[in-house]
Amino acid sequence: MLANPFALRRMGILGMNQRNVDYIARYNDRRFYPLVDDKLKTKTAALKAGISVPHLIGVISHQFEIKSALGKFLKLEKFVIKPAQGSGGKGILVIVGREGDHFLKPSGDSISLMDIQRHISNTLSGLYSLGGRNDVAMVEDLVNFDPRFNDYSYQGVPDIRVIIFKGFPIMAMMRCSTKDSDGKANLHQGAVGVGLNISTGKSLFAVQNGYLVDVHPDTEKPFDELDIPQWDVILKLSAACYEMTHLGYLGADIVLDKDLGPLILEVNARPGLAIQIANQIGLAHRLQTVERLEHTELSVDERVQWSINQWKD
Repeated sequence: MLANPFALRRMGILGMNQRNVDYIARYNDRRFYPLVDDKLKTKTAALKAGISVPHLIGVISHQFEIKSALGKFLKLEKFVIKPAQGSGGKGILVIVGREGDHFLKPSGDSISLMDIQRHISNTLSGLYSLGGRNDVAMVEDLVNFDPRFNDYSYQGVPDIRVIIFKGFPIMAMMRCSTKDSDGKANLHQGAVGVGLNISTGKSLFAVQNGYLVDVHPDTEKPFDELDIPQWDVILKLSAACYEMTHLGYLGADIVLDKDLGPLILEVNARPGLAIQIANQIGLAHRLQTVERLEHTELSVDERVQWSINQWKD
């Protein structure tokens, strides 16, 4: 059933206009946007701040560099190529193995070296970047995601989105890829969003295409068994993005590597609102709770502990 605007307001549902005007425009200084709109700049800033990120193998900036870069970087068995200024997962090419001269994608499809060369060329030309601007291609290590999540994702790496306001983690979800989403953790393409208890990292609800679900549609793994390990580390990593970016309202995307632990994938100055559906609760009340705080000049550890205590239930 459809809820009227008054009911949505009582539930604390944050709409796009309110998000844009009251939080993004008010708390995010536009001069800091380039830092988060460019993944290479984000990675550089994260490393400088001591924040863990996937290892950067190299960067291809010009068309004439492609051939020599292919010979250097693509001797690897597994890697990821992504546009520095891409959005929504566009232009990300994941390679999980080799078969002779061909490279294997998570779906099992194989592509040639020429296909990869063409993909990088398109990336540099701005095919996948914001506004179609010329871009650079980043080559990163493939995240070896924690095997405890094997049954929660289909041919892709599940990631965790945490919303941070004024340095306080206020809401979180895990995005799990499905066959419908073509192995990508994109809710608009059919991935499952699993709301997470901000205090414990345990699952609350799971939603696919706007409907509540109990199990993963491809693996039939029950979502009520999901319990994120190293949750305190994940919260501290996400909260530390406040100092790194100087943005008051942001989303941090984190992946859990089997060997390296939690890693920041990227930071978003305009995080979407579907996280409210996954949590079955609105963002507005939590944002307003933080706004009412008289003292917010706290350390990362203090802010995380405040959030844990504030939203235990």
